[in-house]
This record gives sequence, C-alpha cells and structure tokens, in this order.
Amino acid sequence: MAHKSPVSYRIAPTNPNAHVFTIHIDIPAHNSEQLHLALPSWLPGSYMIRDFAKNIITFKASFDDGSAVSFYKTDKQNWVIQNNGRAVFIEYQVYAFDLSVRTAYLDNQRGFFNGSSTLLEVKELAQHSCSLHISPPEGITGWRVATGLTRAKQTDIYKFGEYLAKDYQHLIDCPVELGNFDVLEFTVEDVPHYLVFAGKHFADKARLTKDVAKLCKHHIQLFGEAPFKEYWFITNLLGNGFGGLEHKNSTILVASRFDLPNPNKPRETSDNYKTFLSLCSHEYFHAWNVCRIKPEEFVPYDLSKEVHTTQLWAYEGITSYYDDFSLYRAGIISFEDYLNLLAKTMTRVHRGDGELKQSVKDSSFDTWTKFYKQGPDAVNNIVSYYTKGSLVALWLDLTIRLHSNQQHSLDDVMRLLWQQHGKTGIGTNEQDFVNALNQFAMQDLAKDFKNHLNSMARMDLSELLSQVGVKLDKRAYDAINSIAVSKSIDKKPYLGAFYQEQPQGLKITAIEQDSPAEKAGLSIDDVIVAIDMMKMNDKSLKQLLAHTQLNSTLTCHYFRDDLFIETEIQVVDSPKKAINLAIEDKLKNSIWLTIK
Repeated sequence: MAHKSPVSYRIAPTNPNAHVFTIHIDIPAHNSEQLHLALPSWLPGSYMIRDFAKNIITFKASFDDGSAVSFYKTDKQNWVIQNNGRAVFIEYQVYAFDLSVRTAYLDNQRGFFNGSSTLLEVKELAQHSCSLHISPPEGITGWRVATGLTRAKQTDIYKFGEYLAKDYQHLIDCPVELGNFDVLEFTVEDVPHYLVFAGKHFADKARLTKDVAKLCKHHIQLFGEAPFKEYWFITNLLGNGFGGLEHKNSTILVASRFDLPNPNKPRETSDNYKTFLSLCSHEYFHAWNVCRIKPEEFVPYDLSKEVHTTQLWAYEGITSYYDDFSLYRAGIISFEDYLNLLAKTMTRVHRGDGELKQSVKDSSFDTWTKFYKQGPDAVNNIVSYYTKGSLVALWLDLTIRLHSNQQHSLDDVMRLLWQQHGKTGIGTNEQDFVNALNQFAMQDLAKDFKNHLNSMARMDLSELLSQVGVKLDKRAYDAINSIAVSKSIDKKPYLGAFYQEQPQGLKITAIEQDSPAEKAGLSIDDVIVAIDMMKMNDKSLKQLLAHTQLNSTLTCHYFRDDLFIETEIQVVDSPKKAINLAIEDKLKNSIWLTIK
C-alpha cells in the first residue's frame, strides 16, 4: 500500500451497537528509529484531566508487509513505536459512549467524536498537514457528516470521504457529527453558517435561524471581522440536557429538544429558549475570546497535563457577560428581560459564601480541582469565574462608559485585544487588561480593577448601576427550591436545602451555609421522606410550608444511605439573597445601552 506524504487517518463506526470506532493511521517513512504517539489528557475549554486514553480498547502496529512492529507504552497515554525509519500502519479501537460535548459517542442512531479523544498524535509529524477519511457505518443508511474540517476537493458537504487539516491541533479542534441530522443553513457577513440538530425536535425553524443569525451578526460586527470561513453549531438534543464547548469554527452543544422555539407560540420567548440562545451566543463569542485571544499560558496548549492560569475570569466571565447582553443588543429580548437574566447571575454569585472565601483569580487558577470537580461544599466555598467574572466584565463596561463620557466601552477593549493578541497569536497577561482599561477609561483604574480580581468580598455594583439608571435591591427567594427573586413583600418560608424530586422523596442537592437545613444536620444526598409526619414531594412540601407559621419547628424524617433518621428543622423567613434589578431612569440607561 502506498503512503501519502501527510499523516493519513481513517475512522469508521465499525460496531455502533457496541459503541466502537476503529481508527487507522498511515504514517510515512520517517528518519527516526522511533515514533512517539500520544492522546491528549484534556481538551481546550474543559479544564479537567479526562484521561481519554482509557477508552482505547485494542492497539496494534505493522509494517506494509504485514509484519508486526514492536511498541511499548511509557505511561497511560503515550506509545513508542520501533519503526526503524520505515512506514508504519497503526490500528486501534475506541469505546465511545459519552453523551457530553467532550469525548465521543456512537450507537445505531448517531455518532460523534472529538479528535482529542480519538485520534492519536504522531509527535514527530504533529506540525505537518494530515487527512482524515470518515467512513459510513455498514448496514445503516441516511447518515451524513457535519464538521468544520476542510473538505477535500472530491468530498461534498455533508458527505463521507476525505477531510483535511493543516496540522494535528487543527485536526482535533474540529469535532465531527455523524447521523441523520437536521440542518438549517444561513449566511452572515458573507460567511456560511450551519445549525445542525441531532435528535427529534419541534422547533420553529424560521424563527430559530433568524435569531441565531442576529447573534452571529452582532458578534462579527463587534470584533469587526469573522475569523473563520464557515461556522457550525452542532447540537445534540436530548430529553433533558445542557452544555457547550467552543472550537475555532464550530461548537458542540447539548440541549433539551423542547428548549427550541415553539412554532405554536411565535410571540413567546420562553426562559428555556433564552437559555439556548445565550448558549449559542456564549460559544460563538468564544471563537474570538479564548479560541484566538487567549492567556499566554495556553500559547501553545500543552494537552498532556494541567495548565494553570489566573485569567479564566476574562475568558469565561467576559464571554458570560456578552452572551446574555447580546440577546438584548441583537433585538431578541427587551432590556427588562436582560435585567432579569443579569439579576439571576448576580443571585448565583451572592447566594453562597464562596465569594468571601475565593477570589475570581484564584477561582480561575483552581478550576482543575475546584470548579470542574465540585464537591458538596461548592455552593458555600467556591465562586464561579463564569458568574463572578461576568460581574467584573459588567464593572469594566460601565466604568469605561462613565469615565470616558460614553466615548468607549468594553467593546473597545475586546477589539483591541483582538488586534493585538487574537490576530497575532500573542497570549495575554493581566497587565494587558489593565492597560486596555486605562486607555479607554482615560485614567488609571488599575488599583480598583485589581481589587475586584483579588478581593474575597461581596462585589457591590448598586452605586454603579444607579449611575446608569438601574436600581438594585435584595429580596427574598421566591420559593424554597429556587433562587428566583420574590416579586412580593410577603414572607417566604426558607429551609436552605435545594433538592430533586424522586419517587421515594426529595433528594438534597445543595445546602446553604448557616441555613435551617444545615443546623438540622441534613446533608447532600439525604432523601427527605416526611416532614410533620406527612409524605414529602415537591408539591406537598410547598403546601405544608405555605400553611406553617414562620419560626415553627417541624419533625423531619429522612434516609441517609439505608439509615432512617429523625431530626427537627425550623422554618424561617427567606434571607434577602435574591437580587432584583429594575429600570429607574431611562435617560441614564442610554449611558449603558448606546453602542459606539
């Protein structure tokens, strides 16, 4: 068999019912006695060691005459091939049964893979161009291919066949969806976009296309250009699910099939649909902010080990600020709707004490162990660099607007970072953000800015919001299992335990510090079966508490593992932890909402 000059990969869904992909790598003759093959431990955008190599089932290597090649492993993810300078054929199988956006999945309904979890790197040839031939499954018809990889000349869009990558990093940055999926096509600023949906859905397709196109146009115009020639939104629709992962010209999303716009309610923008659009907005914004503008520690990525940075507050936080705000700026939701979304974000930050124990920079640095491996103490002991970072971004935007007399905004910072870092490939450090802030705010605000990054204190934005015509006040939670703000002044019963309803009772998922639930000795994973001698489900608990005098003490029965335990729990008024935002002065609102 003749070898092509680039490294040639072939992948086939050889046994969908067993969830197995088979991969071949044709490696040309190379002036080296050994070749080193490796699979990443993690992938960009998801900061946790994933150990993808654990899913490799079989592995063998041979020369072109069929004779076996000697090889050995040096650790869990690295192979050494004794090729003696000759061309080598590698064949291995990967077990694919992860429905998340991070790894790979295969059954008789669809297939999906990230190259980082399936395609081995040939280290000696990692900088060379390579090809990937994608084969259809045997015995299954109607499947197509969706990917941001470059199509070879003989491969039409959506077709199985040969795809091209400029190097290994490019190859693994373009995930691939296989199956009988639905596609919506549209063009924004002369760039073709593809909305791919795997799974049954009932969406108002015209509305969905129009809304996502508005968001794409907003982001492209904000940065001044699109850094890709085409873009793919690839969504796996489940009965219940949520998630996303960014790539340079695509994103992989997981959503509920009922999150999409209802064709029977053309004037309704449900909370679930807002969440889906915000997810699209977030991952698309990442095409600039983190895929190209990125921390200096990520240039280049070392996917073999943890890589720490204190800058994720900027890359996830700023992106989280723009994801919801862009829904308003693109004309999809009202300003009042946006303020409600922002209030929920602020409530998530302020509800626990993590903000008092961890700075947003430390949260960024500790993401590998504290954010992606959250323990039962997370609500009380860590702060999210997504949500707290978005509040820092809000502070940056409003501060720049006010100090520059509306001449500049956070938009200018992002455009500057794009020109100086995104287009040049030079990674950022903290001082780059300080310099940009001072430049556009027209004065030195480094001290205030660094205080927000390093502080372990509540971030009070009430005065800043007041200057742009928005009133912030703190209210009770609306319900015992919700962080939504109460719209009334009535007292609201509070336990401080959040739960999921199950057939046997209410399984606790989180407990707030110093709450009645904590004082009663309840813990994560306890299952409450009865309170005040009444069987508990979500409805019965709400009815009971609605008819119980505040400061009453009730008997609570619950299971911890297989032990049946009794305790006493006090019903108190909800603490004022929920944030409410309201328009106070529409004229002042223009300071925030005007786009220069």
